[in-house]
Amino acid sequence: MSSDPFQKPQKDFTETLNEQFVQIDELIKSNYREALDKLLLLEKQTRQASDGASSQRIMVKLVGALVENKDWELLNEQITLLSKKHGQLKDSIQVLIQEVLKNLDKITDLDTKINTIETIRVVTENKIFVEIERAHATKILSDILLKEKNNLDKACEVLSELQVETYASMELEDKISFILDQITLNNMKGDFQFSKILSRKILVRTLEKFANLKFRYYELVNEIALFEDDYENVVKYNMNIYSIPKVQGNLELSLKYLKTVAIFVVLTPFSNLQNDLISRVVIDKNLSKLPIEEELIKIFTTKELISWKSLESSLVSKLLSEEVFDQETEKGKLHLSDLKKRVTEFNLRVISIYYSTIKLDRLCELLELDQLQTENYIIELVNKGDLYAKINRPFKVVTFIKPKTENELLNEWSSDIDRLLESVETVEHLINKEEMIHGK
Repeated sequence: MSSDPFQKPQKDFTETLNEQFVQIDELIKSNYREALDKLLLLEKQTRQASDGASSQRIMVKLVGALVENKDWELLNEQITLLSKKHGQLKDSIQVLIQEVLKNLDKITDLDTKINTIETIRVVTENKIFVEIERAHATKILSDILLKEKNNLDKACEVLSELQVETYASMELEDKISFILDQITLNNMKGDFQFSKILSRKILVRTLEKFANLKFRYYELVNEIALFEDDYENVVKYNMNIYSIPKVQGNLELSLKYLKTVAIFVVLTPFSNLQNDLISRVVIDKNLSKLPIEEELIKIFTTKELISWKSLESSLVSKLLSEEVFDQETEKGKLHLSDLKKRVTEFNLRVISIYYSTIKLDRLCELLELDQLQTENYIIELVNKGDLYAKINRPFKVVTFIKPKTENELLNEWSSDIDRLLESVETVEHLINKEEMIHGK
């Protein structure tokens, strides 16, 4: 196989082909087999003379003749033979494969089409100069397996085997689109772990150039986050979709994503990032168009205790109509359970602000929980570092004030002494001032 695309041809067959093609066109109508023999003879001559342009013309003519006569078996045979010819030009192989791909739609029999695609995949394997053509053929095969054969597993396996991120000749937009196709099939299959690995192949900053791909990317990774119950990422992904100009220009669509953001930001466990996200949602001008979600956000941003019984009767009953809280699904039940958990955690943080110590019985009453549940919530928040609390079981008292360390006490005493000395100095100055005034 010739590796030099700029190799100077030993002979120019342009005029020869112009003459021969007229005769071959007539011969194809009466005896196309004889026409093929002439084309193959010309192919050999142009190949040996390294006349790339003429060789490519012959490839186009050869594929056209075989397609016109629907001789698919011979077409597959010639694809294999021509690609293995000694000294074959890379550009000629590329043109051959491209022409076959263009004519795939003319193959009506599904199994024959699959056989031709597999032939292309075999001859293009491990050949960098036809990597794009191989990717194209693989995508077509995957679509056939999915839509015609209803074989999701095989379609996913075929498409996912390609590492298109390493294809130097493929355009960035095509790479991203291909990887998104891979993620789509793996999501459909339920292999979200592999989808997550694939999603990391896409640099988020590169999506800014392609709005449609950006929308599709965040939709797919949002599916992964929902499967993993990763509420924080669900919020971030939907906020990114919400910020896309195309979505902003469609009020109904933008409210759909804002509603998802508002619900899941409440379900997200407390953290600095969660606090920042909910603060951004509060000031969004479109939130007022979602009264239920607006009320929910308002409750979780006001430093007041939330009564779960009151919330359940007033707001939760309305939220149950949302798909997120559908009680006929496992996810819906989990989301409602997590909402109740977030209410309890929020109440504990509020209580820790207003109380330094509190009786355990009173705390249980405020949280509407029994003692064991209350203790478990306190332990969980303390372990996460969201709260300082110490339970004195013999006295049934909970303390929220963190004891000061030795260094903190020393610093406090030092500060008190400094203030005392400053006060003494001020008094001394005032006394001296009075003595001077009265001394006169």
